Order: sequence, then C-alpha cells, then structure tokens
Amino acid sequence: MAVRKIRWFVKAQIGVLLLPAGLCLFGEAVQRRTLQMLGQAHGPWFWYGTLSLVAIVAGVGLMVESGLLRGYPGQQKP
Repeated sequence: MAVRKIRWFVKAQIGVLLLPAGLCLFGEAVQRRTLQMLGQAHGPWFWYGTLSLVAIVAGVGLMVESGLLRGYPGQQKP
C-alpha cells in the first residue's frame, strides 16, 4: 500500500511541475516568434511551442488522473 501512495504522490507532483514549465515554454515560444517577425532574432520557436503543448497536456493529464479520478490512495470508493 505504501508503494501505491508514493506513486500517486510522485505522479501528482510531476503533473504540478509540468504545467507551469509548459506555460513558461509557451511564453518563450511566443517571444521568439514575435522577435522573428520583427526581424530582430532567429530561433527555434516552433519546437519550443511544440514542447510547451506536450508539457501542458501531460501536466494537466497527470493532475486530473491523480486527483479527480482516483483521489488520495487511502480513500476507498464504494
């Protein structure tokens, strides 16, 4: 039972960390794209944006799975 609680906790925390990391990457992609449109810099904005969307969706998915669907591992559903 203890291993199950640890897995639940780790998955929830990874989800909580992935969401803001994805939002930061999204902001970086928008900034790089804007600078590229202005002709001031070149950068891989597309890959930053793609990675940000993957991180956002994975973070939300892990948080929803660990919190809403199953709840805390000690709670038994009827």
